[in-house]
Amino acid sequence: MQESFENIIDALAGQGLYVGTSILPALLTSQLYERVLALSSTAQLQSARIGRDARAAEVSAIRSDQTRWLDEMPIDPAEREARAKIEDLRAALNETLFLGARSAELHFAHYTPGASYKTHRDQFGDHDARVVSLVFYLNPVWQGAYGGELVIYDNERAPPPTSRASPQLARVLPVAGTMVAFRSEMFPHEVLAATRHRFSLTGWLRRDG
Repeated sequence: MQESFENIIDALAGQGLYVGTSILPALLTSQLYERVLALSSTAQLQSARIGRDARAAEVSAIRSDQTRWLDEMPIDPAEREARAKIEDLRAALNETLFLGARSAELHFAHYTPGASYKTHRDQFGDHDARVVSLVFYLNPVWQGAYGGELVIYDNERAPPPTSRASPQLARVLPVAGTMVAFRSEMFPHEVLAATRHRFSLTGWLRRDG
């Protein structure tokens, strides 16, 4: 088993949260960055939605990023390699933590300057399919002054949408080579507005097919 997988497994088994080195190599991360830039420049990203299936809706006051979902069998080589590595992680987590995750759903996310995503959880109240949330950051250069951090809050003491006074477990700058993984049901989190374009590959390991 890869050493990077062992670190993620230990973190998820303990605190339920991993923030550290990405399982995606630097070259692949760079290729994914170029891929999402190309998609964005040709208007192939769509406004993100909240909810599932027919109930999904655009709610810009809560979430204002743009996304594009990856196919299960991507044609693009970088997308295909990224999915393969994430599938390897899924298999390792199933073997060691008995998650029962049967698939991975993945999408590119683009936050334009000023875009954000208010405090939320990744599991819907009536559906527990998502078991592990994943974020792979793609921007090769990012300074703290740009903002755009992912803020992860204490499981039991989540802040209201207009407050950030509750304890923060992590505050992650979106710089390439950084990965975040956490138990989807556990942690309220938000994406703060940035002054630069912010790109990531984001997704979930799911119990259902």
